[in-house]
Amino acid sequence: MMRSIEGKRGMPRPRPPFPAHKGLWEKPSILNNVETFSNVPQIIWNGGDWYAGVGTETSKGTKVFALSGDVNNIGLVEVPMGTTLRTLIYDIGGGIPNKRKFKAVQLGGPSGGCIPEHMLDTPVDYEEISKVGAIMGSGGVIVMNDRTCMVDMARFFMDFIQDESCGKCTPCREGTYRMLEILNKICDGNGQPEDITSLEELSHVIHQSALCGLGQTAANPVLSALRYFREEFEAHVNEKRCPAKRCLALLKFKVDPDLCKKCGLCYKSCPADAIEWKKKEKAFINQNKCIKCMSCFSKCKFDAIF
Repeated sequence: MMRSIEGKRGMPRPRPPFPAHKGLWEKPSILNNVETFSNVPQIIWNGGDWYAGVGTETSKGTKVFALSGDVNNIGLVEVPMGTTLRTLIYDIGGGIPNKRKFKAVQLGGPSGGCIPEHMLDTPVDYEEISKVGAIMGSGGVIVMNDRTCMVDMARFFMDFIQDESCGKCTPCREGTYRMLEILNKICDGNGQPEDITSLEELSHVIHQSALCGLGQTAANPVLSALRYFREEFEAHVNEKRCPAKRCLALLKFKVDPDLCKKCGLCYKSCPADAIEWKKKEKAFINQNKCIKCMSCFSKCKFDAIF
């Protein structure tokens, strides 16, 4: 039953997990959830044609999403299948808070995939979402702004997936552990060029040989991040630099004198007295005192800290 769907750079596209064919007493299993059952009474009452009148050609009805992350309106939303990600995030979600820029959206929960800004007009249905490297999954929608590190985000999701692995099959048990180990290594500033290749190879093996849906989709966060944000992985590995300023081991904060507005917000927020500043003067960060707490970075409204 294994299927290989080749995506960009020869990487397999995410696929929905195959349900079990046998369950209790070797009888056929029925996989349904609350969302499915909640639609049944309405279909019985109003008819199949009524239900099929909502959605797309191949994905009928509505879908409930849990909208969270860097978005103004957080909560559960129900939209017709085929609604675009842009509508979901900006019209319903209210856009990105604090005037930050959109960077990516993780769709499908921890084993889903991240979708970049140029694909925001993708309609949300099973086929289209799969094409761009994500899955519908549990309906989780995590919005990320431009201060999100995609390497660190991939590590975060892989840590969850590795912890959730039941340990029954070797590809998932050992493969996800090894992938997490490599991601930790990259975020700690010890990554090597071959680590990116190893991540791709491990992703392919786990995707093809894991026994259950968790393992088969475990590599999605890493594959999609590599597919759309490969330059961030390369910056971590080759330049020992985190473009989003999130990986502490790679940080060395400085003030850009051309962007500094002499407001003193960074000075007032620093708990280590590492910032030197006087009224109407530009700030300066004392590297010997800096504890890399990121308070100055988060408080600066002008992106003058780099």
